[in-house]
Amino acid sequence: MSKKQNINQQQKPRQEFIFQKRNYMFMFIGLALISLGFILMSGGGSDDPNVFNPEIYNFRRIRLAPTLVLIGLGIEVYAILLNPHKKK
Repeated sequence: MSKKQNINQQQKPRQEFIFQKRNYMFMFIGLALISLGFILMSGGGSDDPNVFNPEIYNFRRIRLAPTLVLIGLGIEVYAILLNPHKKK
C-alpha cells in the first residue's frame, strides 16, 4: 500500500510559475520606461485653443518620448520570451 502512495506522489507534476524573478525584473524595467515615455510625451498644449504653442513639437515630445516607449515595449517582449530555466 505504501509503495502505491509513493509512486502516486512521485508522478504528480510539480506546479510552478511560468515566469521567474528575472522575467519580472525585466517586465518592471520595461513598464517603467513606457511610463516615463508617456509622462515625457504629455503637456505642451495651450489653454487657449486659438493660440498655437510651438512647444508641442520639441525634441522631448517628438523623438525622446516615443523612443523610450518603443524601447520599453522591446524590453517587455524580451522579458516574455526570456527562458529562466535555460542552463548556461
